[in-house]
Amino acid sequence: MRKISVCIITKNESEKLKKCLKHLTGYGFEIVVVDTGSTDDTVAMAKKYADKVCYFSWCNDFSAARNYALTLASNDIVMMIDSDEYLQEIDTGELENLLKQHPSMVGRIKRINRVSVGEQETEYIERINRIFSRQQYEYSGSIHEQVTAKNKEEYETYLAPVVILHDGYEGTEEERRKKAERNLKLLLKELENHPDDTYFMYQIGKSYYMAEDYEEAIRYFEKALGYDLNPKLEYVIDMVESYGYALLNTGRVETALQFQGIYEEFGDCADFKFLMGLIYMNNERYEEAVAEFLKATEYKSARMTGTNSYLAYYNAGVIRECLGDIGQALEYYRKCGDYAKAQERIRACSKGE
Repeated sequence: MRKISVCIITKNESEKLKKCLKHLTGYGFEIVVVDTGSTDDTVAMAKKYADKVCYFSWCNDFSAARNYALTLASNDIVMMIDSDEYLQEIDTGELENLLKQHPSMVGRIKRINRVSVGEQETEYIERINRIFSRQQYEYSGSIHEQVTAKNKEEYETYLAPVVILHDGYEGTEEERRKKAERNLKLLLKELENHPDDTYFMYQIGKSYYMAEDYEEAIRYFEKALGYDLNPKLEYVIDMVESYGYALLNTGRVETALQFQGIYEEFGDCADFKFLMGLIYMNNERYEEAVAEFLKATEYKSARMTGTNSYLAYYNAGVIRECLGDIGQALEYYRKCGDYAKAQERIRACSKGE
């Protein structure tokens, strides 16, 4: 396989980085680690696994750190990984073929994000640009940096056969708050420099959303959605859905009904249909809610785990149970597999039959 350099920037992530590096062994990658000022044993630990471990003086600019890491790579083809990401799957043969077929394109890897919001834990899937030629591409943006062609032109991408698990959204409420505050400081500065950039508005809104400050999240989502946006862009899709959940989380259920007006643009996926089910459910439009939940189950895949399967069936079951149709409720609950909440309702309903 063509030689690939895996580049990682890190700071005070010794345990996570160790896990990250262990998942990268055995593939013949050159591993480059750039430390931005750790005070724990990150550097000493990294030297046990990485080919190169270097220092970068932190300047509140993630792109600058990533671009420095790219200069240290020995190979032209690089894959950027974060220290809280862990390689789960890779088809090296298929990746080699894609690199030969598309030498000037950027590979989009599949990232599974583990998320904790309040007491709820879930996963959502996204595709992100991570594999490219360091001669042709670099990073731009101080936070939530993006791969940019050095010639400043638009570029094409391909789906790389790589899957990583990301747990950076997990942790205690205090840890998530500190991370959100750090990100927001950089994002707000970027927005000052680019006041009409809807991507930065989205990222600011998303940071507030992850910190459970839904009012501020709504403010920035609405600001961005006031522009003419491409409904096919991944960040726009995620922003629309996050906006919908933020409305529900703040009790603005009637406002959320406005999503009926964008159903044609965004409705062809399990995640949006599931969200519409919740919107109808919160507005006591139960038959429409059940219909949307069942439509969501017709999709083979979803970005948020369970929206096309057990979560959709569970909510349909809850509605049927509340309406007194225990038989139908049980049917939906049994489709939820080993989902704990559904199993609990099955036991409760069975006792009452």
